[in-house]
Amino acid sequence: MEIFYASCVGLLVSCGVFLILRSRTFTVVLGLTMLSYAVNLFLFSSGRLSINKAAVLGTGSEYADPLPQAFVLTAIVIGFAMTAFVVILAIRGQVDLGSDHVDGQVQESNKKGNL
Repeated sequence: MEIFYASCVGLLVSCGVFLILRSRTFTVVLGLTMLSYAVNLFLFSSGRLSINKAAVLGTGSEYADPLPQAFVLTAIVIGFAMTAFVVILAIRGQVDLGSDHVDGQVQESNKKGNL
């Protein structure tokens, strides 16, 4: 179970880094979102993966650690706010520059209509 979980985190990180290194702003936003998902999974796994344990004290003899769950919930809210902010910045850059490239310059192959 831990190997599958770690491979999911690794896959999300590698896809996120790959998308961040692209030249268009939409793929950069998707890459940042995937990295935030990977961080959320990593934070959640820091509380040890446990099956059939109560999340709240007093409802069972064994319980799961609630602190990583609180961290993940906080990270989800902050990640959503930052994603909304970055999307607004990307839209503003598209309107101001007329291009959605990260550096604001269109490559020669894209000027001809080829993507």
